[in-house]
Amino acid sequence: MRKLIEFRNIVKSFDGQVVLKGVNLNIYENEFVTLLGPSGCGKTTLLRILGGFLEQDEGTVIFDGQCIDKVPPYKREINTVFQRYALFPHLNVFENIAFGLRLKKLGNDIISQKVNRMLSLVNLEGYEKRNVTKLSGGQQQRVAIARALVNEPNVLLLDEPLGALDLKLRKEMQRELKRIQQEVGITFIFVTHDQEEALTMSDKIVVMNAGEIEQIGTPLEIYNEPANAYVARFIGESNIVTGLMKTETKVRFDDRDFDCKDYRFKPGEEVDVLIRPEDFEIVKPKDGVMRGEVKSSVFKGVHYELMVETRIGTSKTVKMNVVTSHDMYNPSTQEKISANDFYVDLDDLENKELTDQDFISIANAQAWGEDERDISLTRVVHNIEKQVGVYQITFGTDKKTEITVKVYVIHPEYVEDARHNIGISALDFFITPEEIKESMAISTDLKTWASAEAWNLQDDSPIEITDVKFDFDPAEITEGTYEITFATQGREYKVETTEHLEAGDKVGLSFGPEDIHLMRKAVHEI
Repeated sequence: MRKLIEFRNIVKSFDGQVVLKGVNLNIYENEFVTLLGPSGCGKTTLLRILGGFLEQDEGTVIFDGQCIDKVPPYKREINTVFQRYALFPHLNVFENIAFGLRLKKLGNDIISQKVNRMLSLVNLEGYEKRNVTKLSGGQQQRVAIARALVNEPNVLLLDEPLGALDLKLRKEMQRELKRIQQEVGITFIFVTHDQEEALTMSDKIVVMNAGEIEQIGTPLEIYNEPANAYVARFIGESNIVTGLMKTETKVRFDDRDFDCKDYRFKPGEEVDVLIRPEDFEIVKPKDGVMRGEVKSSVFKGVHYELMVETRIGTSKTVKMNVVTSHDMYNPSTQEKISANDFYVDLDDLENKELTDQDFISIANAQAWGEDERDISLTRVVHNIEKQVGVYQITFGTDKKTEITVKVYVIHPEYVEDARHNIGISALDFFITPEEIKESMAISTDLKTWASAEAWNLQDDSPIEITDVKFDFDPAEITEGTYEITFATQGREYKVETTEHLEAGDKVGLSFGPEDIHLMRKAVHEI
């Protein structure tokens, strides 16, 4: 196949931000190539450079063996179809398509022949005299494609041309575009962020991210053998976990070793492991290579999409003591003041310089006047020592309105999950019903009140607490002691199956070595 287009080390910046970082890409004659990636990845910029609408900062564009860096757009054998079709509202369908031909001053007979051929190609025979503003979105797009193709370019650029169409029309036009490309036999370069469009139409997909190319391949290669987790997540549904190579044909993840058929990685190398949802088979728990519990089941029309939890996250449970607020009132100053008893981690006392403001925040101490205006707390007096025990702390205002509460200094109680390399801690705490009822984000506030945190046991890097479990209604909370459980995310797999299962069902998951795809760690994130 003959090389038609070559991008050589293309660099482009806007306002000091580099959007293309030395892109190299070859495109061949009669290919349907899709530039795929999220907004801002550089795909449209690359397309506009090829069309001549932008000039690169560095690099060269070769077209059919010739450098075209200084060739203006109208002299390039390239036409473009944009997302907004840019049709001429004052011209009918025929004249919109014929516009470029009339600029070339071709005879009416030739123009008529070429336009009628295009009308037939895009299935718009009989629409010649229609006002383009009266056409549907799909019909307008066909006119835009016909107008671009009638000039017989060697390359057609399509910049997200299906984005304005509804789902049904978009699917129809995907098939139509592929048919038109095959019939006219020229190179199509298509820009999209829609993975389905890319998989449906392309001969070759170029996956882009942050101004660089992550992978080039056929739809089958991109889907079945993604180069990294970025590509895998962008193309299709993915289950991606971290694995460690034990041998060249054995990888360890989810606390056990699995055979695989990938010979690219060395023993001891950390990899990303991909298993597609459709590659799992639901079996009886005793027959699965993994066992789990169905957490959710969603019907998708032809299959069910399950989330199956195979490993419970690391968790810590604490007591939430809900106590009625006992405001102190000073009639001589007409001030009110309140504060809660609280717990303090001995490690925090020893390793951090806790300020008066820290204690005010932890105790939720506050003062206010009869007009409900807040009053500053200017006095904090305590006898707290750096050892386990129960102490007192007093908060006061300038006018000596005071309240004294208890401080419980306790040994830190961490949960260390060495198997999964996670530590998690949280403290018992006191809170009032009013504070809970006023919370706008109860799970977030519970984490704050309990000083809940999780971390990697190896390097102390923070790990997100993803689950906060409690069994009370925040709007109906009353005095008492409640248990709150904070947990990191366990291991959940997305599974596609035709079998109907409910949340809570115990299942086995089965898959083979051919279903395990190994990838190098992605440099970029989506």
